[in-house]
Amino acid sequence: MNMNYTAEELAFRDEVRAFLDEKLPADIAAKVKGFRKMTKEDHQRWQKILTEQGWYASHWPEEYGGVKWTPVQKHIWDEESCAYGVPRTIPFGVNMVAPVIIKFGTEEQKQHYLPKILSGEHWWCQGYSEPGAGSDLASLKTRAVREGDHYIVNGQKTWTTLGQHANMIFCLVRTNTEVKAQEGISFLLIDMDTPGISVRPIITLDGEHEVNEVFFQDVKVPVENLVGEEDKGWTYAKYLLTYERTGLAGIGLSKAALTHLKQLASRRQKNGKPLLEDPTFGQRIAQVEIDLMAATISNLRIIAAVEGGGVPGAESSMLKVKGTEIRQSINDLARRAIGPYAVPFVEEEMSLDYEGEFLSDENASPLAAQYFNNRKLSIFGGSNEIQKNIVSKMILGL
Repeated sequence: MNMNYTAEELAFRDEVRAFLDEKLPADIAAKVKGFRKMTKEDHQRWQKILTEQGWYASHWPEEYGGVKWTPVQKHIWDEESCAYGVPRTIPFGVNMVAPVIIKFGTEEQKQHYLPKILSGEHWWCQGYSEPGAGSDLASLKTRAVREGDHYIVNGQKTWTTLGQHANMIFCLVRTNTEVKAQEGISFLLIDMDTPGISVRPIITLDGEHEVNEVFFQDVKVPVENLVGEEDKGWTYAKYLLTYERTGLAGIGLSKAALTHLKQLASRRQKNGKPLLEDPTFGQRIAQVEIDLMAATISNLRIIAAVEGGGVPGAESSMLKVKGTEIRQSINDLARRAIGPYAVPFVEEEMSLDYEGEFLSDENASPLAAQYFNNRKLSIFGGSNEIQKNIVSKMILGL
């Protein structure tokens, strides 16, 4: 594998940088770089800019509104956008359900749903996890019983990220209880405005309303909202999760966070010198940087395989484990760099337009909130313990 960018790839990187210099709103970039709160309107404004550029659905086929980027170009975009402070794309529509619809959906589903994802008319959320079915997703109990030309759905989903904003949800539901767990699951597309759906917030440790519980009580879903075949949803779910787990590695995010950590450590003092020069703290940063370099190479290896016609496999589980551990390590070191100032947490300081007096260091609340929130990284998308089992079985043959 050639680790150097070609002349064409370097030209693309210059094009990306020029676009971000011109089009990325300064207030949005400031929120991202300062780890401040993002609103739904912020995300929608940036999506509109990307869509007008034709870059929002970079991995879609051109016939559906995508752009013919190579995997390396996607990697370049990820790194540059994270460095510039681009808000991370809300993945549930464009990066998760759309690839499933494109590969397994009917032509009618493609023509109906894909344009609405591009335009922002549909904001999607994910209905996978349940109170008794997280990493062991096959044990889900939400039922869908067919009655004529509708399914009647009853059950509950949890940890539904940004479900309070969504008007669409893709769900795994049990349609057959007479077969083994994985063979009785179907993949449904459900309008969140359908009678019988209710959303209840879950407030996380950092004070955010990011996740929710979603309840279904006799919800009528048209049969044409079934993706693929009935009882074959596990296949589509696995296809989706390989892409989700690769993205969860967050290589570009980690590189941007590491740069921020070094800047922070160069400003903080210990014994009259920058914290970055402290042997113990410097060694910890060096170890994270080495791990990040190794993860970057692994990511590029997977990209090279995809470019050759493959799809992410069990390697995405390996990347998810290491990538999330690196991101958590950087969060931990940033919190340590702030020291005792990280102890008090003032939610109001998370707003970019906060005009009050900071209780401690102005970086403290955002860094503390990020540390709290990112404890989830090693759990969602399939806990790291489960991913290690996948790696041991599928790669090591144990």
